[in-house]
Parts: sequence; C-alpha cells; structure tokens
Amino acid sequence: MIITDTHTHLYSDSFDEDRKEAIQEAINNHVERFFIPAIDSETTQSMYDLEKAFPENVFLMMGLHPTHVKENFEEELKHVAEELNKRKFYAVGEIGIDLYWDKSTLEIQKQAFRKQIQFAKDRGLPIVIHCREAFDEIFEVLESEKDDKLFGIFHCFTGTHEQALKALSYNMKLGIGGVVTFKNGGIDKFMNQISLEEIVLETDSPYLAPKPYRGKRNDPVYILKVVEKLADLYNISVEEVAEVTTKNSKEVFGI
Repeated sequence: MIITDTHTHLYSDSFDEDRKEAIQEAINNHVERFFIPAIDSETTQSMYDLEKAFPENVFLMMGLHPTHVKENFEEELKHVAEELNKRKFYAVGEIGIDLYWDKSTLEIQKQAFRKQIQFAKDRGLPIVIHCREAFDEIFEVLESEKDDKLFGIFHCFTGTHEQALKALSYNMKLGIGGVVTFKNGGIDKFMNQISLEEIVLETDSPYLAPKPYRGKRNDPVYILKVVEKLADLYNISVEEVAEVTTKNSKEVFGI
C-alpha cells in the first residue's frame, strides 16, 4: 500500500525541530510520496533542501501563492518562470485566489493566476489551485482558460456538491484532506457521490489537521485519518482508497 500526499508544506518552520523524524514516521506508515507546493521566492531554497534530504519521496512544484501576491508580484513571477526553466517540477502551484485575508489585491491575484496557468500550459504541467472565499472568481478565470491543456488539482476542496462538479468540469481532481473529518466540514455529506477516480489525498500540513488532532500541527502521518474517513464514506478498504488515489496522483503529476 502506497499513500500519496499531494499537498504538504514540509519545509515549514513548524517542522524545524523534527522534520526528518516526522517524514520518516509517515514513510514507515505507507505515506511514501510527498508533493510540495511553493509559496514565494523565499521558500525555494528550503524546498530544494527538503528534496535533497528525501530524493525518493519528495516532488516539487513551483509557483506564487495568492496570499503572497503583493506589489512586487511581477518580480516574483519572474522568479517562478526562471526556476521552471531551470529544472523539472511536477506542477505549477500553489496558485489561485484568496479573498479571506485581503480583497484589495483581487485584480493582481487574477493576473498572477492567469500568468501562472500559462506557465503550466506552456510546459504541459498541471496546476494546483488555492481557493479561499473565491469560488466564483476562480471559476471565472478557469472558464476563460478552459482547453485541453488545462488540468490539475483543486487543493483543499471545501465547496458544495455543485461546486465540486464545476471544478471537475475544468479537468481538475479534488484535493481532499482533514476537512473531510470535520463535523461541520460539509464535504463528507456528498463525497461518496463523487467518483473516487476524481479524488487525490492531501494533508496541507502543518495546517488543517484531521480529527482527532484538529487545532494541532498536522503531521504527515495524519493523512491516515483522511484515508480511513474516505474508506468509511465509500464503504471500501483503506488499501483501495490508497491505491486509487495514488493512481490518480500519478495521472496528474506524471510520476
């Protein structure tokens, strides 16, 4: 059994005291593949260091996170493009729109999102979308960019059943993490109406720890709680959840 975590910030300073131990514990429990999203230019080196420490298990993305789209975003996008041209990455991400923290940057967030979608299309890469309080805005951009080169993952999906179906219509998989275990998360109500073939697993660690660890640091091994919850919702074995979702991640990332 191999479990794939399609979205984890293992370079976060939350893991500075015990990073290798936390990753090794996950590997010992069948979590063998970690896909690492970028935030901005300041996180690039720490991502490379993580990859060097776990070359068989860590796979990197490159992108500018929407909450880090500031006045200097064009400079940051230049960094993204330069890194993408230098070496192999498995996705452009995480990118998108976040209106929870700052609505005033919506227009430049849209610009950065579109530009990075283009980076992905030009290189045949998937995108990994961050969406917070911005479903309509995200869908508006995706609608204008929709073609056979657009594909990827709707990271940390927290929307309605209708929004899930709309996200899938843009050739996205749904990234499902700790929220599916929350009593008030909502997505557990309709999850089994979505084909498991459309789902990938994620932790978003160190954030969004599943029950019963909610509010604590989300360790990579806690993805097992997500696997168990989905096995329950789909009435299948944890092994089948792991197998199908890992196969789905391979379709997206090409590895």
